[in-house]
Amino acid sequence: MNIAPTNSTPDSSESSAHLGFVLLISSVAAIGGLLFGYDSGCINGTVEALKTAFGSSDVASGFNVASILLGCAVGAFLAGRIADKFGRRAALFAAAVLFALGAWGAGAAFNSAVFIVARLIGGFAVGAASVIAPAYISEVSPTAYRGRLASLQQLGIVLGLFLAFLANYLIARAAGSANSRFWFDFPAWRWMFWVQLIPISFFFLGLFLIPESPRYLVSAGDLAGARNVLMMVSDASTVEGKIVEIQKTLKVDHRPSLRDLYHSVTGKMHPIVWVGLSIAALQQLVGINVVFYYGEILWRAAGFSEGDALKINVIGGVINVASTLIAIALVDKWGRKPLLITGSIGMAITLGLLAVIFGTAHVAAGGALQLSAKAGLTALISANAYIVAFGMSWGPVMWVLLGEMFPNQMRGAALAVAGLSQWGTNFLVTMTFPLMLRSIGLGGAYGLYAGFALISLFVVRAIVPETKGRTLEQM
Repeated sequence: MNIAPTNSTPDSSESSAHLGFVLLISSVAAIGGLLFGYDSGCINGTVEALKTAFGSSDVASGFNVASILLGCAVGAFLAGRIADKFGRRAALFAAAVLFALGAWGAGAAFNSAVFIVARLIGGFAVGAASVIAPAYISEVSPTAYRGRLASLQQLGIVLGLFLAFLANYLIARAAGSANSRFWFDFPAWRWMFWVQLIPISFFFLGLFLIPESPRYLVSAGDLAGARNVLMMVSDASTVEGKIVEIQKTLKVDHRPSLRDLYHSVTGKMHPIVWVGLSIAALQQLVGINVVFYYGEILWRAAGFSEGDALKINVIGGVINVASTLIAIALVDKWGRKPLLITGSIGMAITLGLLAVIFGTAHVAAGGALQLSAKAGLTALISANAYIVAFGMSWGPVMWVLLGEMFPNQMRGAALAVAGLSQWGTNFLVTMTFPLMLRSIGLGGAYGLYAGFALISLFVVRAIVPETKGRTLEQM
């Protein structure tokens, strides 16, 4: 997708003009990120209920959770071409419809096959939103505010996760458990998916308020439409200059191709692409989505009740939001690399502590861990400290780096393969956790994730470039 924003020197007229309107339409687009987070997190409180409802094995249960990620990979890979052909706004409308179909279908599913199809549909929407929403925000934002407005996407994701955890907790508490009957005599776990239709409705209706991206309108030959949009989002005196700038950029840009990733002379993949693939994979190999997808089953395996486990998820969601705000405040002050290094150290320590606590805990006759009050408190503090370490570093900063470090001519193709690396690794980690839980236990699983956190430290120190203060051309 030709989503790289043009680079111009910010001026006072551009940075202050119509900021309220730009904030409004950027917030609407960022609801796509919120749905991304909600769709990813709502599975958390339903894993055991789905296993009971569908009679799933450990492998099937893992695929119930991970199936959405296959859809995410496909959606992210195809979203750019769809948005280039039909427009960013039309692509976001399509994503809203897919979100609704996925949420309704997952809640209405009567067996694993139907559930997986619904989650794949939802995954297409998640993957598309993960690419199109930040692209749209970048293309309508004034240069001086682009970084902060683009961060609304990541903030939306963590808010969506928090809302999913909160909804799961409140529904399970009101019904008695995720398996208990709730409104209209449907099991509570179904409502954990259906409640997502509320923010989806706001997203769909909000899209009627936003204009098409001026960059897309210029590429489609609609200069009059592009002028009208630019008049709404920037100072009138800059409109004609922006249109000329976009036209010049479009003459240089070309449709992303995998050939861009290879050196024209040596035929080898550019080293910076390997860096992108590595950090995209490592963001998932540290096990963060095990916490977000399996939090309820994880804490129940550690000896907590279902209600307490869901409550811990809500606390983790709040902490995740707060730590993301810290990252937004620090990323342009500290730099990308120092934040990643700090996060890697924090994750390695906290995951190591969790591995020791769970690995040395007494195992009851039923297989559940029995933690002492002191060990349980230490595990809870360590788990939330791990979320802080990830949320203020690898969570948002990985996406910032991927958007900045690739040269213009390969950015589209590089982002596509990095996205496949990220979603593919996410799928692998999510699928293997139930198997590891049964074979090597929580202690072994967290020990493995701690090892990858340590590896991430050395990878960042050795090969990740610092992009703070550098233009995309300097990259």
